[in-house]
Amino acid sequence: MSFLPATCIILAGGKSRRMGMDKRFLEVGGQGMLARIIAICETLFDDIVIVTAIPESTIQTRHRVVHDLVKNCATLGGIYTGLSYASLNYGFVVACDMPWVQPDLVKFIVERVEEPKETNYDVVIPKLQSGLQPTHAVYSKRCLPFLKKMIDQRDFRVTRICDYDSVSVRYICDDEIEKFDPSGRAFENVNTVEDLKNARGGEDTNWSPRGTQ
Repeated sequence: MSFLPATCIILAGGKSRRMGMDKRFLEVGGQGMLARIIAICETLFDDIVIVTAIPESTIQTRHRVVHDLVKNCATLGGIYTGLSYASLNYGFVVACDMPWVQPDLVKFIVERVEEPKETNYDVVIPKLQSGLQPTHAVYSKRCLPFLKKMIDQRDFRVTRICDYDSVSVRYICDDEIEKFDPSGRAFENVNTVEDLKNARGGEDTNWSPRGTQ
């Protein structure tokens, strides 16, 4: 089996403030959301790292579970931690509360890293009309010093990484995404009880982590 040339970094912070309960284990499509995203990513990546906010033993998996190197830095801290632990030079970052991730779209995004002939991109990130999608994107380890600088400055806006002149960025636009995600659900997050109801009401019964798509 051929895997993608990146470490998969699954953000599983665990605070779930807006949900009011630990959403990582809430079921969508017959699986807890974290288990579901792990199952999807196992079909694509050989190296998977799960990042939590604090040390914990509630996640049962054969993959590495690490916790934030710098506390209280939100998503930015999770990405920085995951990249620091990544075995490969690139990390595909995905949030555990995105139950409708599309494997073919992930593959397309990761493969764009090597698109330039002379040098690879540092960031490959979807750019929708609603904005950038930093928790469904690829980052190079070359981004680490810039992420650390942002942490030190307490600037937790992840998309600011794209503003550095020395960081090369490839944006994935709507027309490219539609080929792999015509339903437009790949970037949906489950943050609230209402989101959960919507996710459970629109479950995709045609997709299986062990199937082919």
